[in-house]
Amino acid sequence: MLLYTCLFFGAVSYAQENETNKIIEIPKTDFYDYRGTNTIDIGIGTSVINGDYMDPLFEIYTHFGYKRYIIPYVNVNIGYHKFNLAYKDLFNEGFMSFDLNLEVLPFPHERVSPFAYAGGGINAANYFTQVDTKVQGGLGVEYIAYEGVGLKLYADYNMVFSDEVDGKVFGNADDVYWRIAFGINFYFGGKKKKAKILKNIPTVIKSNPIPDNK
Repeated sequence: MLLYTCLFFGAVSYAQENETNKIIEIPKTDFYDYRGTNTIDIGIGTSVINGDYMDPLFEIYTHFGYKRYIIPYVNVNIGYHKFNLAYKDLFNEGFMSFDLNLEVLPFPHERVSPFAYAGGGINAANYFTQVDTKVQGGLGVEYIAYEGVGLKLYADYNMVFSDEVDGKVFGNADDVYWRIAFGINFYFGGKKKKAKILKNIPTVIKSNPIPDNK
């Protein structure tokens, strides 16, 4: 009888321990502390064309955009890009592009994470004298320097569906260009989302309240 009693209480104790371990497991929410569901991002760097002339030059490039995270790992973003494309002593023109991308952040709960993005957009010469469609893709890395502020370094490849970006048609290949930049992400939003995620997570205290001996 004593043996059965010991086995019974041992099984109960084991079940309670397992239940407690399950209770204290909570989902990761560091994304909402380091980052947020919305992002305003800016960037400055350089752009360079790969087209129909020799001796391309690195020129100024700036960017302003907005991101909306669907889940911590994925966001949709739109951006306005202003830049010049140039060849030595031959060509130097201003351009702008409006891009729509899908971006993946593999480690959203960490301070440092690489990221990758791809999408399509419109490439336009100044004053919209020439407008072409394009596709783009890029890679980068982000470091959260302070909660809600991320520093990033990134580069993207842009293929324009035209061979006239540099004013010359030569061969069968369309013109392409690269952009390399340093940027800052300003995050906001997500506190309510974090609270909603944690709201229904029971704690050890809630599940095992201290009895009132009065």
